[in-house]
Amino acid sequence: MAETFEIIINEHSRVPKYKQIVDSILNGIDSGEIKIGEKIPSINELSESCFLSRDTVEKAYKELRKRQIIESVKGKGYYISRINKNDVINIFFLINKPSTYKMMIYNYFVNAIGTKGNVEMYIYHCDETLFINSLKKNLGGFDYYVIMPHFRDEQSKHTSSTQQVLDMIEQIPKNKLLLLDNTKPNVSGEYGSIFQDFEHDIYNALKEGLDKIKKYEKIILVYPDKSIHPYPFRIVRGFEKFCKDFILDYEILDEIYPDMELQDKDIFITIRERDLVNLVKQIRQKNLELGKDIGIISYNETPLKELLGITVITTDFKAMGESAAYMILKNKKESVNNVFKFIQRDSL
Repeated sequence: MAETFEIIINEHSRVPKYKQIVDSILNGIDSGEIKIGEKIPSINELSESCFLSRDTVEKAYKELRKRQIIESVKGKGYYISRINKNDVINIFFLINKPSTYKMMIYNYFVNAIGTKGNVEMYIYHCDETLFINSLKKNLGGFDYYVIMPHFRDEQSKHTSSTQQVLDMIEQIPKNKLLLLDNTKPNVSGEYGSIFQDFEHDIYNALKEGLDKIKKYEKIILVYPDKSIHPYPFRIVRGFEKFCKDFILDYEILDEIYPDMELQDKDIFITIRERDLVNLVKQIRQKNLELGKDIGIISYNETPLKELLGITVITTDFKAMGESAAYMILKNKKESVNNVFKFIQRDSL
């Protein structure tokens, strides 16, 4: 490692020490103080010089290797990965909204691509004009175009595409196109896609939890009918089919209202976090017991829902992001239905 560069550990910081090592090396590469191909200290050397446990340094190096920042040469040590800039894949990553879920996919994707790709993210907020303008400005400038197609129509309802959107997507060479999350648009040619099958995914996930759901008397889907970032109506179709097939009393609301008429043995499926929060507040205010008097299933997993014990039906965001990276790195042109799961917790 360059003599001028030093890894500094702040003993008073709440940032984990292994993360401080990772950030120091990344900052050193960015500043030019650490050169590509340069050898870095061994685990034992860094452990001794920074007064850290060997496990801490080993965890940092494992993270750097996973991200393809460093590589180990048997019998010689660790080196900053040699990446030829001409081999780096430039990726245009276009998402419809900056939600927790979409950012999870993006982060897993970037981590899996590692140093082999340069990813630039753009957001179009489900707006057709922003989408088209973003692509127009960047056509021909990237090796791959990763796109999540979700739009709102004139009634603020969800649509997968418009003719203008399809015309724009058709201008992207199909060997450079990867559709993510929603692949309903009828795009011609052979291209990659990793998608959610919204109608069948919710049906199959609820079927997995059927024994628990049947203990409640009425199942209520809270589906935001009109939203700045609308949700696919195929969720509603899958929900209705499930309820009819298994003869369940059901209702569809567009939001959790103040002072809801909560009934014992109601079970709710919420999509927006705002509705989930409002529902939990009202359950507590009315001294009802979550998971016994009232059940909750939430759409899409987050760390907070896991912490609070909220049952979820969710696509696997990690699998989607990492599978997208794999398809680009291996130049695959496959159509993959992403993993969708039912995760039972105390709220059911």
